[in-house]
Amino acid sequence: MTSSLSAWIWSEWFWLPENVTWADLEHPPPGVEYPRVGHILCALPLALCVLILRLIFERLVAKPCARILQIQAGVSRQAQPNAVLERVYKSMTCPDSRQLEGLSKQLDWDVRKIQRWFRLRRNQDRPSTLTKFCESMLIFFHPGQYNYYVAELAFYWSLMFSQFTDNKRKDFIIMLVHHLATITLITFSYANNMLRAGTLVMCVHDASDIFLEAAKMANYAKYQRLCDGLFVVFSIIFFLTRLVIYPFWIVYSVLFESWEIVGPYQSWWLLNGLLLVLQALHVIWFYLITRIAVKAIFRGKVSKDERSDVESSSDEDSNSSCNKTPNHAAKPKDSHNGSLNINGETYDH
Repeated sequence: MTSSLSAWIWSEWFWLPENVTWADLEHPPPGVEYPRVGHILCALPLALCVLILRLIFERLVAKPCARILQIQAGVSRQAQPNAVLERVYKSMTCPDSRQLEGLSKQLDWDVRKIQRWFRLRRNQDRPSTLTKFCESMLIFFHPGQYNYYVAELAFYWSLMFSQFTDNKRKDFIIMLVHHLATITLITFSYANNMLRAGTLVMCVHDASDIFLEAAKMANYAKYQRLCDGLFVVFSIIFFLTRLVIYPFWIVYSVLFESWEIVGPYQSWWLLNGLLLVLQALHVIWFYLITRIAVKAIFRGKVSKDERSDVESSSDEDSNSSCNKTPNHAAKPKDSHNGSLNINGETYDH
C-alpha cells in the first residue's frame, strides 16, 4: 500500500520529461549533481526555528529600536463585555443590517450602539503600530543555491504558519494564495532541477521587499519624507522586477524556451500555471501601489493600509467598511498614519 502510494505521488509521468527516469537523476554522470526533493525537507523544522527567532527578535531587538524612535504601542478603547455580541463576533466581525436589527431587539440596544461595539471590538484585534514596526524590521535579516532555496522555503513556511496566528487582515486570502503558490513553486522548481529559473524568481521578489518594509518603518516613526522617498524607490523597483523582468524574461524563458529544450510535460504545465498566478497577483498589487501613489501626489503623503489600522470613530465609517469593503481587499484610506498598502512579500516564491 505504502509503495503504491509513493509510486503514485512520484510518478515519472507527472514529474519528468519523456525518456527521463528517477534512476537517471539518482545516478548522474561524473561531475554532475542533481537536486533531490529530500534535500529540502529540512525547511519545515527550520520554519519553526524562524518563528521562534522572530519572537526573540521582536522582543530583544525590534521593540528597543521602536522605543528609541518613540513608537508607542497605543491602547485602543475596549468594547463593553457582552457574551451575546462576543459570540456573534466570533463568527462574523461585520454583521449586516438585518442581523443588527435582530441583535438590537434581543439586547434592547440601539443599532448604532451595536455598530459602535463591533467597531471597538474589531479595533481590539488589530495590531498596534509597535507590532507592525517589529514585523517590518524582520525583512532586513534574512552559500549556494541549496542554502538559498532552504532559507526561502523555511521563511515562507513560517509566514504561512504565522498567518493563522497573527491578526487576520483583509488581504488574508490574497496572501494565502501567494504563500501557497510560492511554496509550491520553490519545491517543484527544485525537484524539477529548474534551479536557475527558481533562483531568479526569488531574487526579483526579494529585491523590492526591503524598500517596502523600510518605508513602513519610516511611516510608523513619522519620518514622512523618508517614507515617501522609499515608497517611490519601492514602486520603481517593483514595476521593473515584477512587471518587466519577471514576465518578459523569466516567465518567457520557462514558458517558451524550456518548451524547445525539453518540451511540455505534466508538472511543467503546473509550474507555468503557478508562475502566471503570481503574475496576476503582481498586477493586483501594482494597481494598489498606483492608487497610493496617485493619492500621495494629490495629498502630499503616502496613505495608510486599511488592512490593519484602527477604524474611524464614526458610525458611518463603520457601516461603510463592513458593507462595501470585501474582506480580501486592501483599500487605501485618506490618512497619514499606519502601514503601506502592499504586503507583496514573498514568495510569498
